[in-house]
Amino acid sequence: MRFAVVLLAVGLLLTPSAARADARVYTNPVSASFADTFADPMVIPGDDHHWYAYGTSDPLREGEGTPHRIPMARSTDLVNWSYAGDAFGADQLPAYARPTAALWAPDVRKIGNRWVMYVTVTETEPDGASAIGVATAPTPTGPWTFAPEPAVPPRAAPDGGWWWTFDPAQVTTPDGVRYLYYGSYFGGIWASRLTADGLRITGEPTRVAIDNKFEGAYVVRRSGWYYLFASSANCCAGPTTGYSVSVGRSRSPLGPFVDRDGQSLNVSRAGGTPVIAPNGNRWVGTGHNGLVTDRRGQDWLVYHAIDRADPYLDEPFGVNERPMLLDRLDWIGGWPTVNGGAWASSSPSSLRAVPRPRPVPVPQPGRLLPSYTDEFRGGLGAAWDFVRPDPAATVSGGQLRWPVQGADLTGDSDDAGVLLRDAPAGNWIAETRVSLDLGEDTVRNFQQAGMIAYVDDDQFARLSTVAIWNTRQVEFGKEMPYAGRTSYGGTIAGTPGRTTTWLRLAHRVDPANGEHEYRAGVSRDGRNWTWGGVWTLPADTDPRIGLVAHGGAEPAVTASFDYLRFYRG
Repeated sequence: MRFAVVLLAVGLLLTPSAARADARVYTNPVSASFADTFADPMVIPGDDHHWYAYGTSDPLREGEGTPHRIPMARSTDLVNWSYAGDAFGADQLPAYARPTAALWAPDVRKIGNRWVMYVTVTETEPDGASAIGVATAPTPTGPWTFAPEPAVPPRAAPDGGWWWTFDPAQVTTPDGVRYLYYGSYFGGIWASRLTADGLRITGEPTRVAIDNKFEGAYVVRRSGWYYLFASSANCCAGPTTGYSVSVGRSRSPLGPFVDRDGQSLNVSRAGGTPVIAPNGNRWVGTGHNGLVTDRRGQDWLVYHAIDRADPYLDEPFGVNERPMLLDRLDWIGGWPTVNGGAWASSSPSSLRAVPRPRPVPVPQPGRLLPSYTDEFRGGLGAAWDFVRPDPAATVSGGQLRWPVQGADLTGDSDDAGVLLRDAPAGNWIAETRVSLDLGEDTVRNFQQAGMIAYVDDDQFARLSTVAIWNTRQVEFGKEMPYAGRTSYGGTIAGTPGRTTTWLRLAHRVDPANGEHEYRAGVSRDGRNWTWGGVWTLPADTDPRIGLVAHGGAEPAVTASFDYLRFYRG
């Protein structure tokens, strides 16, 4: 990521000639030759020494207008791709689909002597609920024929409505048992055993990841572990899209899946070890991945992302332009990360193999900067400035105690208090310890407390422990002006503690363009840190750093901050 000293070289050997492969480079997005957008991509090897890619139904090019129903592409080397047609014609939907249904997020596997595609069908008869359709073909490019019934039928939610039955992904165990993963924010991610032919689920499903945090499942087996990759946050918020991928693993395909710190993916304070997140370069919204292994055994993450300078396919706030990217997936200490933790590449990258990848260094605090630090041992001093002062925020006993306000900063709200002070020049790390009892599982939207890098009410980056429906997450969100409106989106930076969470913002100035880059750090004990994504603020601004406690006044709850410390970065 941009906090790395260098972008790691990316290794790949895909042609018969090792010398020719080592001399080559690729540049993201790899789908540029045939598509401006190619969302929710997955890639498989064919039997003909080609690779095949499949994407969600969208127009492929700007100005095209009409969606392609599951566009396909072909490559000999994973880098140079050509359009291979659409899997389905304009009038080719399964019999149970409404005419207005869309087809999303395909997953293709070979079962026996035929190819099987699982695909989200967004609307079905008679209730309009989503389902997982299944189609078969004799070749990776078709012709595809839908089965008469869905692989996963619509699922009624216990409290009304229909669970989101999206984003299928299949895995096969060493003894030949197949499982299908599916689901999204409303309902969570589930796994079901498939019939031998792969066309229908059978038996009772198992929920493997909590609702309101994860979607876009992809599961692989490696060294006796099943790794569940899943995406979090909003896929499609234009220039502020914080979509990102995290992972948990289990010895069983049915879980329980836990992250590197032992945190379950299936509880209110769900875990997830970061695989890729926005890193401060041109790419945001780095999510919904597949995984492909090249002919030499190197793993690659295929995923979509959004160019923050060109986030929409046509008009602002319309279809998000999400091309396909490819980057090396490294396994370090038994956990996957893209480019050693550098994450998405935005410049030409070498195809040279890297046999023993090393992790990219993460931010480390240097010496304390006492003139910028407040331990809250007295009242708020002159260094602090309150935007919309809140008299309920008081300092006593070594804490700033701030009842969470029934106010916010996003959209047109702009009525929450913001407590600010100047930040040091250069590179630094700000840290606070915040205690906020949001309970477990219950809906407390969107009570939160944490730190903020603030230019004004329409331009900020906010890191907070927050209640999002039944979950408790640490969200790193950004708001900015865009096309006459404001755009807000968040990336999930880590897992909060039960009541107390340590937060860090690591700041650096990009030497190339002068932008302020802020990377989010999260800890549940103040010693072990998870570093998440990066948001940027413009070079011609002078952001201040501060604290917030807002998002909803009911039920009444108070955030307690023990300090705001600054360290040299």
